[in-house]
Amino acid sequence: MTSTLATTQLTAADRCDRCGAQAYVRVVLVSGGELLFCAHHGREHATALTSAAASIIDESERLRETPAIAPQDER
Repeated sequence: MTSTLATTQLTAADRCDRCGAQAYVRVVLVSGGELLFCAHHGREHATALTSAAASIIDESERLRETPAIAPQDER
């Protein structure tokens, strides 16, 4: 596994290994494997994952971002 893989931002194509929702948490295991979780399952399994992980990249803060709203045409 390359370091680029572990540092690449998760996209909408990345899915939770537990439920299939969009992944916001990437867990790189000490053994070299990788797991992806939605924010919910990332929080639910955080204690167990911490002991088995080499690194945990949590991007769930992106859920709080407010998208820009384009102004409507005035007619």
